[in-house]
Amino acid sequence: MEHEELLPLLLKVARNDRPAFEAIYNKTRGQVYAVALKMLAKPELAEEATQEAFVRIWYNASQYTEGKGTVLTWIISIVRYRALDILRYRKVRKEEGVADLDSIPSSNIEASESESDHETGKLSRCMNELDHMQRQAIHLAYFNGCSHGEVVAHMEKPLGTIKSWIRRGLQALERCLSL
Repeated sequence: MEHEELLPLLLKVARNDRPAFEAIYNKTRGQVYAVALKMLAKPELAEEATQEAFVRIWYNASQYTEGKGTVLTWIISIVRYRALDILRYRKVRKEEGVADLDSIPSSNIEASESESDHETGKLSRCMNELDHMQRQAIHLAYFNGCSHGEVVAHMEKPLGTIKSWIRRGLQALERCLSL
């Protein structure tokens, strides 16, 4: 499984091992970019979020806690937070062009590299394999940046149900993406 490959590499990155960092970058950059592109809808913003995420991974590798999720989940959460920061910054500055993610069909997302195209397609395929409610909860929380409370209000379901859908959906996504 991918976690068994990434964990030893991340432990080496925590000790400033550049080849290990390069290996993590090569193994995950497509998935990281795909998440950023899905959230930001613009290749230049996705590239910025991806670059900033990998800088944070380099400097914060020692902060990874094994019991709180897999390395890939940790990496994806970093790029997600970077993308949310970019969205918030652009909103505060009232910049145009960051699209509503619900209106972007995943098949119309254009990536700048063929590998990113593949990873974006893989993410879309894996998302489509999820149960409708799991997919909607994950989309709201991770791609639209909604808090759990906002997802509860939007979906009109109890918090425990929302958290379960998100947790099980993320586990299914991780399995699917690692194939």
